[in-house]
Amino acid sequence: MRSSSMRNLAALALAAVLAGCAGAPPRPTPAPIPKPPDPAEIEKIPEPVPRAEPRSARGNPPFYDVMGKRYFVMADATGYVERGIASWYGPGFHAATTSNGERYDMYAMTAAHKTLPLPTYVQVTNLKNGRSVVVRVNDRGPFKEGRIIDLSYTAAAKLDMLRDGTTFVEVRALDAAAPPTQVQASASSAIYVQAGAFGSEANAYDLLERLRANGIQQGFVRKDTVDGRTLYRVRVGPVASVDEFDRVVERLKSLGIPDARLAAQ
Repeated sequence: MRSSSMRNLAALALAAVLAGCAGAPPRPTPAPIPKPPDPAEIEKIPEPVPRAEPRSARGNPPFYDVMGKRYFVMADATGYVERGIASWYGPGFHAATTSNGERYDMYAMTAAHKTLPLPTYVQVTNLKNGRSVVVRVNDRGPFKEGRIIDLSYTAAAKLDMLRDGTTFVEVRALDAAAPPTQVQASASSAIYVQAGAFGSEANAYDLLERLRANGIQQGFVRKDTVDGRTLYRVRVGPVASVDEFDRVVERLKSLGIPDARLAAQ
């Protein structure tokens, strides 16, 4: 179960911001939590089928602020793909009002995202075991640094991430006319932290030498071709856990490298 005071504070702050923007009522006291279904019943809970929906009247301001940081809501989710860390939220928020005015159901297939339009359907793939689910994004969050999506209890259970609370994922926006795609991932997928990507090989090796000079020895340069362009990617790892990933990212930030991100290969 993942329910921290920081997450609660962020949720309350966001509720206040969006309420001010859209005239939303105060967040109600959560209703009693129903007994969790058996694992076999969890697997029977259907995933939502992507369909065209209008943007919610609530939860889609041009931007909003939480804990001193400004987030800009995307005008369109088309083409959105991101890899990062997923978390999940459950009993502490069950039956509370989501950012688009619906009730949060921890046993439904939903999620929270900071900037995707509400609602948006996304495919979430656990990069550690290859499992994928489709969820409907109807809430804002997570606001913990380095997390890109907050999943419902059921979605997290289907991805086998309840015990750890977090996992490495790919999040891909879905179009109502296009089926989900198969993401190549398995339990042996290696996870890295990408410190930078350059068109210049010399610049990539300059960064690599800077990392080594500051005690980061597990870095390397990977050469890739993307849309006919050669890129030299500086990566650190592999990293074995979310905790290790967070430590590497914080270390890179301390060296003035703020945009490190997850990379899988």
